[in-house]
Amino acid sequence: MEEPVLDILRMRKVYRGKVEALRGVSLQVPRGCVFGLLGPNGAGKSTLVKILTTIIRPSACEGSMLGHPIGHKPTLRRVGYLPEHARFPSYLTGEQVVHYCAGLAGVPHGVARSRMAVLLDRVKMTDWAKRRVTSYSKGMKQRVGIAQALVNDPDIVFLDEPTDGVDPEGRREIREMISQLREEGRTVFINTHLLAELEQVADRVGILSKGELVRVGKLTDLMAVKRQYVVRTGGDLPPDLAEALRADAVVVTGSRLVIDSPGPEPVQPVIDALRARQVVIRSVEEQGLSLEELYLEAVRGTQEGDRQ
Repeated sequence: MEEPVLDILRMRKVYRGKVEALRGVSLQVPRGCVFGLLGPNGAGKSTLVKILTTIIRPSACEGSMLGHPIGHKPTLRRVGYLPEHARFPSYLTGEQVVHYCAGLAGVPHGVARSRMAVLLDRVKMTDWAKRRVTSYSKGMKQRVGIAQALVNDPDIVFLDEPTDGVDPEGRREIREMISQLREEGRTVFINTHLLAELEQVADRVGILSKGELVRVGKLTDLMAVKRQYVVRTGGDLPPDLAEALRADAVVVTGSRLVIDSPGPEPVQPVIDALRARQVVIRSVEEQGLSLEELYLEAVRGTQEGDRQ
């Protein structure tokens, strides 16, 4: 089995006042995947990434990143990072921001200049490259932020709210860019609250709540834990039939019937009952949890546990 690009063991962070931001988080992220970290405000998402990028120190942490102990400074040359609410000197132009960040990452001058042009084109900022950051919209600043996060040709890229303030077309382009990074063999680690955006690109997700990792795994596996079948008919059911189906735990709402089941077997008698009464069946659809439902279920579970 290939060594994970990120292997976190028992990461803890306690701030002054005994505020526990992270409570023993353990997490593995495979190479070449898009990993999404979700959680409410204050759950510890940004704290976790800041520890990995050595911006803050953990109270306790074991594990490795890119084959070296977490906190190993030279490893950061292989790491790209776009922080949340990234701010760049307003007197710099877009290309100067990327070139400056390349220098901080130790990228040679000639290499930096060639990458700068390619990356600004990649994020659709070539026409604005020589204009100062002060003239940029929030979405344009995010695009330049992504360009600077890639200027050192990183193996793993941390993106904290990468589509924040970006218009719908720009969000689509950033999703495509993230998919391209995965195809190049890079690992992309995303913090975001935009669940619908993440659902379209993530391979794996983790959900943080109150500093604890309450769900983690392949997105498809997590969403398939709870399944349901939705039957839509050509109109409302006869009252007696609707009542009989409800007695069998079928949720009937007008022309929509919902059967909770891990498999299709319980759907068959429902279809037989509808056909026996000559009810028109318009569609039968298998559904899993959406990422939003998965997220809410996980977070509510921890909140309810605290109240008990």
